[in-house]
Amino acid sequence: MSTNETDTTTAEPQPAAENLNRKQPFPRGFLETISTGWADRPEQTPPPRAQAPHAAARRDALSAAFPGKRLVLPAGTYKQRSNDTDYPFRAHSAFAHLTGWASDAVPDSVLVFEPTGETGHDVTLYLRERADRTTAEFYGDATIGEFWIGPRPALGGVASDLGLATAHLDAFDTLPGDLVLEEDADLTRFVSELRLVKDAYEIEQLRLAVAVTARGFDDIVADLPRIIDTPRGERAVEGIFHQRARIEGNGEGYDTIAASGPHACYLHWTRNDGAVVPGDLILVDAGVEVDSLYTADITRTLPVSGTFTDVQRRVYDTVLEAADAAFAVAKPGVRFRQVHEAAMAVIARRTAEWGLLPVTAEEALDADAGGQHRRYMVHGTSHHLGIDVHDCAQARREMYYDGILEEGMVFTIEPGLYFQIDDLTVPEEFRGIGVRIEDDVLVTADGVENLSAAIPRTADEIEAWIAGSAR
Repeated sequence: MSTNETDTTTAEPQPAAENLNRKQPFPRGFLETISTGWADRPEQTPPPRAQAPHAAARRDALSAAFPGKRLVLPAGTYKQRSNDTDYPFRAHSAFAHLTGWASDAVPDSVLVFEPTGETGHDVTLYLRERADRTTAEFYGDATIGEFWIGPRPALGGVASDLGLATAHLDAFDTLPGDLVLEEDADLTRFVSELRLVKDAYEIEQLRLAVAVTARGFDDIVADLPRIIDTPRGERAVEGIFHQRARIEGNGEGYDTIAASGPHACYLHWTRNDGAVVPGDLILVDAGVEVDSLYTADITRTLPVSGTFTDVQRRVYDTVLEAADAAFAVAKPGVRFRQVHEAAMAVIARRTAEWGLLPVTAEEALDADAGGQHRRYMVHGTSHHLGIDVHDCAQARREMYYDGILEEGMVFTIEPGLYFQIDDLTVPEEFRGIGVRIEDDVLVTADGVENLSAAIPRTADEIEAWIAGSAR
């Protein structure tokens, strides 16, 4: 019998439910005894978690930006996967950023800023308090009942843990004039831009996410023989990385791309149902999301047989050259888009040299009439990284793409070249080759630090990596 089934032959009527498929009828004997015989549950008052003071500083910045306004930031709720099963809950990133409540956040919670006059706010976290064992909710609701999902946190424990005032969700109500996250453009923009520069806690968590991700890539390389022997080897890659992500983190920060052979030319290939064949390249784009919800985003392209062919190496070295050009210009005071422009200059020059463009490299780089080289790299070179894999996505263009790099920003550098299997504009020897190299970088006082530098990156390093794992 599945966990959502019960014996209904002698059921007593139950109170009306929001979702009848998830409310369980029970026999009279069960109802007469279920509320008794339980040990007392001691209240827990943990010390504030490490991110609590950082989250408080973020709340102060938000309060100062919206004086006299009531701000409502919901965590979100469950999303249905099918029938009576849901996707795993993950709180809205802005809610997590401002509360410090991460993978353990409770669905349907709401963070509210109550104005205290012309300036300042009282901030309260509303959440569903744990159900008393005398209530039907405790045993009869498979979505939120503690008999089903395990203990829910108590108000006092959450208040101590997060350094926030808490109240029961039943006491919350929206009011006319509220600014609600995802409904108010200014609020949504501000909380997104608030994440552009990372604090010390965020940087520490991103380092951790990268370190765990590196171990996940080591797992893949070490298991290449079994991956090759698996009919859907791309699925094996995905599963191997998932095991590391769940053991040492919350999971993946996004769907893993395990794209072998021609699949590597599809930028967001997540079907992952193909074979991994010696002689081909496999592009693996994966990142572990740690329990704080901060994620890495790394791509490495590996020769399945352990050695690049001459053509594969030529393409790979060009992508590496483009990445190194982007690294060379990235530093405080530079515009974010200049990182992309540096990489694209290399892509245009090399594809022109190979005779793939109908124009010169200079003409291809013309902002108005050019772009012919973008056929082979249609995506951007960089995006901000943090509590979202594409962090700060609601920021204004002038703060993001046209923004100035500042110390403490974290973003990717990820140029690529993709020659699709049926692209007649390239020689046959290039078709079906896709290469991307992606690293996560932290802007420092005088440049950038490659947070993922420990993961082999050059063609020679990758061949040695695979050879070493085989031993």
